[in-house]
Amino acid sequence: MLGYVLANFFVYAGVNAFTPGPRNILALNTVTNYGWGKGKPLFFGIFAGYYAVQLICAVFVYGVGEFLPHALPVMKYVGTAYILWLAVHIAVSRPEVCAEQRSASFWKGFLLQFVNVKIYMFGITALTGFVTPYSKVLWILIGVEFLIATIGTIATFTWIGGGLLIQEFYSRHYRIINIVLALTLLECIWSMLCT
Repeated sequence: MLGYVLANFFVYAGVNAFTPGPRNILALNTVTNYGWGKGKPLFFGIFAGYYAVQLICAVFVYGVGEFLPHALPVMKYVGTAYILWLAVHIAVSRPEVCAEQRSASFWKGFLLQFVNVKIYMFGITALTGFVTPYSKVLWILIGVEFLIATIGTIATFTWIGGGLLIQEFYSRHYRIINIVLALTLLECIWSMLCT
């Protein structure tokens, strides 16, 4: 059972990290407008902000587990509802084209992560749905969140590296890609509910 849950955790993390969101769209748009060299400060700001937000999520979930332990199972169902919403949103969404960026600064990338609701929900749902049923130890929660941030960083590097190629491919095949990703998230919901 643990292997099944672990596999679904990685599926959930991959789908969430690699789908278009503010972080990936901004990175893609920046690399296509400025190139790697001029975009580097913004990219490193995105990565640093992502790790900072995931650390906040780990401390939040730990605090809830310590002071409101009965809230964690409820948070799992809230997370399940979020994943269901995300699956529907992904299935019906169209590619978005971000407006041209005026600057590619570290702080712009860093601060964007603090208003990116998707990664808060991602971090909290991953912990309450896949980790806290097995462990509520702070260093494990932080480690898992850093793993999530690393997967997210790899995903953003993929969007940066692919540049227009990913944007072009996704624009042509977005409907089938989105449906497959949405169905994959439904499998993640099932594994969360089985724990």
